[in-house]
Amino acid sequence: AIASHDLQEPLRKIVSFSELLQEQWADQVEDRAKDYLNRIVNSTKRMQGFIKDLLEFSRVTLKGRPFEKTALNEVVQEVLSDLELRIAKTKGRVVVGSLPIVYADRFQMRQLFLNLIGNALKFHKEGDPPSIRIDNVSLDSRGIQITVSDNGIGFDEKHLDRIFIPFERLNPRSSFEGSGMGLAICRKIVQRHGGTLSAQSKPGEGTRFILTLPDASSTPPQVTYPVPSAKRSNA
Repeated sequence: AIASHDLQEPLRKIVSFSELLQEQWADQVEDRAKDYLNRIVNSTKRMQGFIKDLLEFSRVTLKGRPFEKTALNEVVQEVLSDLELRIAKTKGRVVVGSLPIVYADRFQMRQLFLNLIGNALKFHKEGDPPSIRIDNVSLDSRGIQITVSDNGIGFDEKHLDRIFIPFERLNPRSSFEGSGMGLAICRKIVQRHGGTLSAQSKPGEGTRFILTLPDASSTPPQVTYPVPSAKRSNA
């Protein structure tokens, strides 16, 4: 978390000064130099995205909020409101079943569904509008199970473990944007809530994410992780 935070400022300076060169001296440099500047800016912005996501990953446990009774239908509706333009742009359709009330960090539940629904919108098949369904299945004393299903590009399940590893990507950056941190953050959020996150998929046949959480009848244990001590460097 400290390293991610401290790396932000020098990267901001690289982007700022590179953009100044682009804006103020664009007519004084040859095309090859312009190309080099564009590459510097694009690569640095991509690195900023990686660091931002890494900071979010560390904050799941370092900056987690207390658990409270959280109505997941309200959380999902907030997420759909945020994603309204993306849903309209892709001509997507999202169907939401009756979701339960759980003990949870409301902010992290919002982050979880934002990533899962956002992924489904991003990894849809060309010419086939995304169709997403969110359902709840009761597991009695074992808690509740929520599924997020889509009709997207899918993946081979032999890569199942890889999709939850930070910075792992199954698809080339040229085809789909992103740092490969979204699902790693999702799993860490679910683990903090005492649950599990997995997926079922086949190439070209969509993906079904399976989320299990303790129900709201008892407060689940909050998983904590050891935090290494570190001194902030002035270098």
